[in-house]
Order: sequence, then C-alpha cells, then structure tokens
Amino acid sequence: MNERSNVITIRVPRDLKEKIEKAADQQGVSMNQFAIYAFTRGISELETASFFQNQYSGKTRKEVFRAFDEVMKKVPKKRVPAWDKAEP
Repeated sequence: MNERSNVITIRVPRDLKEKIEKAADQQGVSMNQFAIYAFTRGISELETASFFQNQYSGKTRKEVFRAFDEVMKKVPKKRVPAWDKAEP
C-alpha cells in the first residue's frame, strides 16, 4: 500500500524563510527535512516542559530538592577520571 504524506502549508516571514534555507543548507538537508527536525525538536521541548510542570505542580522547592537528594544518594560514588574533571 502506498501511504501518502501529510502536507502542511504555512506562511512565514521572508527573513524566517531565509534563515530556514540557510540552516538547511548548512546542515546539508532539504528545507523540508530541516523544518520537520525543527518542528519535532520544538514540540519535544514543549512536551518536556509540560511533563516537568506536571511533576512539580503543587510541590515546594524544598520537596523537589529533597526528592532529588534521595535519588542522588542511590547513585554509586566513583572516582572522576582526570580527563573528566572541570578545570578551576
């Protein structure tokens, strides 16, 4: 079976179109591929923000940090390799 693509037509300001063209060219992809990537990334960021808003809704800052500390206590302590240490 031949599945048809869904098509969406949007109007964007000229300067935004030029930025999309430039970014797609720099990435070596079509404008369509870049637009799909940008939409997907934007939606993912919105979903992530919504997830955390729901998780922390009604909780105090203290409760959130207490829960974080409980999780961190379960992480095994390991020596940090020299190549992974932050420089002062």
